[in-house]
Amino acid sequence: MSFHNSSSAADITEVEKRRMSDVHGLDIDERDRDLLQRQRELEDLDDNTKLNWEMIKKLTVCGVAFLNDAYDMFAINIVAMILGFVYYHDAEGAEQNTVPKKWDTLIKIAVQIGCLLGQLVLGRLGDKVGRTTVYSASLMIAIITTIASAFSNSMVKGFNVFVVLFIWRVLLGFGIGGDYPLTATIVSEYASPKNRGKLMSAVFACQGFGNVLAPIVGIIVTACFKSAIDDDVRNLDYVWRLIIGLGCIPGVATLYWRLTMEDSKRFQLESAKAAAANADEDMQREKLLAKQHFAEDNMQEEGLLESPNTVLNVALADDKPRRAKTFGQYFSEWRHLKVLLGTSIAWFALDVAFYGINLNSAVVIDAIGFAGDLYKDKPSHFIIRNCLGNIIINILGSVPGYWISVFTIERLGRKTIQLMGFAMLTILYIVLGFAYHKILDKSVAGFIVLFTLAQLFQNFGPNVTTFVIPGEVFPTRFRSTAHGISAAAGKLGAIVAQGGFMQLKDRGGKNQFIDHLLEIFALFMLIGFFVTFWIPESKGKTLEEICDESEEYY
Repeated sequence: MSFHNSSSAADITEVEKRRMSDVHGLDIDERDRDLLQRQRELEDLDDNTKLNWEMIKKLTVCGVAFLNDAYDMFAINIVAMILGFVYYHDAEGAEQNTVPKKWDTLIKIAVQIGCLLGQLVLGRLGDKVGRTTVYSASLMIAIITTIASAFSNSMVKGFNVFVVLFIWRVLLGFGIGGDYPLTATIVSEYASPKNRGKLMSAVFACQGFGNVLAPIVGIIVTACFKSAIDDDVRNLDYVWRLIIGLGCIPGVATLYWRLTMEDSKRFQLESAKAAAANADEDMQREKLLAKQHFAEDNMQEEGLLESPNTVLNVALADDKPRRAKTFGQYFSEWRHLKVLLGTSIAWFALDVAFYGINLNSAVVIDAIGFAGDLYKDKPSHFIIRNCLGNIIINILGSVPGYWISVFTIERLGRKTIQLMGFAMLTILYIVLGFAYHKILDKSVAGFIVLFTLAQLFQNFGPNVTTFVIPGEVFPTRFRSTAHGISAAAGKLGAIVAQGGFMQLKDRGGKNQFIDHLLEIFALFMLIGFFVTFWIPESKGKTLEEICDESEEYY
């Protein structure tokens, strides 16, 4: 319901007043006027939203958060490669300089497990406690656990460096997980309908810079220790710790700004509105109880009352005071539940492929012949070459895809971009999957073009929109929780990809099952395409119009 039209607002107000005055002959209460006034203020916020220094500061904090998160998540590709040289340089045969699959999987899946938990827990707390309070806490968790991860080492028997690193990275992921729902809700609630999608996309696009920053830092740190590494490969132990530890710098740099952020006026007004609605119920119940006592005396004298609660139950059935719906009540309706399922399943489907590929970029770098020789090359040369490969992959497709979304999302719409992205990814993964070996045998350049297009349409497509849409299509009181559920579904997809599908990549020989994995990814893209139809288009609408927040009360 929108109150932007003053005449319609007056009519609605009169209707509300008449409705309330008809309830047992009661006059409209002051709390009802407060409730309606807050509703109008809530919906008028968008008209007064302008880009100012305070908003620029918040966008900077949120953008740096995603740069930092992406760095922490994807730096593990480089770290896992270095750990192979440090701890398995004296292994024999194919195991030399390579982390065993079980440990490789464990350290790569750790952040995703932590993220899933953090998105659910911190997302819920964001609605209950407040956005910025939990947002600050999530950053402090991330900073502490990043530093602790850098000092991971073997402890007691059974707790080798990989187990310790896994534990710290799960906790790191918990802090990172809170950034997803809280960043989305903070930006969406501050922005106007005209630029909300663009600002949310721009913040999320900083993830692309984090993807590139990790290998850049890897090259710089490796180059600084090049002579020492060539003399003794165990000196790489300093390199991987520095790569991880330096990841706390962006967070530390913006910690003060996070600590001093305030919740949006929209969230404050919505919280007050919900409290007023619930207080209204308590007041009505007190009045009904007073009537009950009077009626019970008369009815008991006449022997008509069978139960002491009969009058109250009948009264409440006839007159239900307006009350804020709970999370369960709101999503028990299929029209609301299908939106949550649509955002969650789409994110899950996307992340199966997104993390299946991006957490294993070495497979692609090796496929195009850029990786070098693991056994003959000098460790420093091999690491720098792979870092360059990571940079090339991201700059060719990923980073441009993010920013194409930023500049087109308000024109094309979220739903259109998501449908187009899933459709193109389905086609590209089918081609790459069924013709994988043929393409690589005939034209490495052709494979690079197709893979670059896939990276492009991941980000000029569902990777951006699955983040943006859940930040817009749910009521303010549940926005952080629902976004957290959607994001957690995505991380579940990442866990399934890394812990399940990618374990099959060497079936039949090294990387021999990759073509079939791409075919599987195509199926998930098709699923994402179809569930997108459950999601409404939010382009150009106020947050209240998108989910009709007037229906959040009954």
